[in-house]
Amino acid sequence: MDVRDKQLLRSLRLELCTEVLVDGLVIQYLYQEGILTDSHVQEIKSQTTSQRKTMMLLDILPTRGPKAFDAFLDSLQEFPWVKDKLKAKRKEMTVQDPADSLVSSGLTVLDIAKSHV
Repeated sequence: MDVRDKQLLRSLRLELCTEVLVDGLVIQYLYQEGILTDSHVQEIKSQTTSQRKTMMLLDILPTRGPKAFDAFLDSLQEFPWVKDKLKAKRKEMTVQDPADSLVSSGLTVLDIAKSHV
C-alpha cells in the first residue's frame, strides 16, 4: 500500500470505525481477493466490538501489499458513502517527493550546494 493510502486510512481511522461494519461482506471480500488470510479473518472476528474489528482491519490492511487499498474500496459495497468519501479524499491528497518540490521551486542541486558554502 502506498504512503498516501496509509495516511488516508490513518487520518479517517475514527470515522471509519463508526461508519463501517467489517464483520460481513467487507472481510469476506478481502479474504476472497487474497488480501486477508484465514488467520487475519479469525483475528478480526475475535474482537469484541464492531469498532475494534474495524480498527484491527485498519491495522492489518497497510501490511497487505499494493492492491489492499483498492480491494478495500471494492469491499465497501454496503457503504457507498464511505467509498465515495475515501475516493474523494484520496484525490485531494498528494505525497510530494522532496526532489519534486525543489524542481518546482526552480532550485538546482548547485544552488543548494552554493548556499551551504
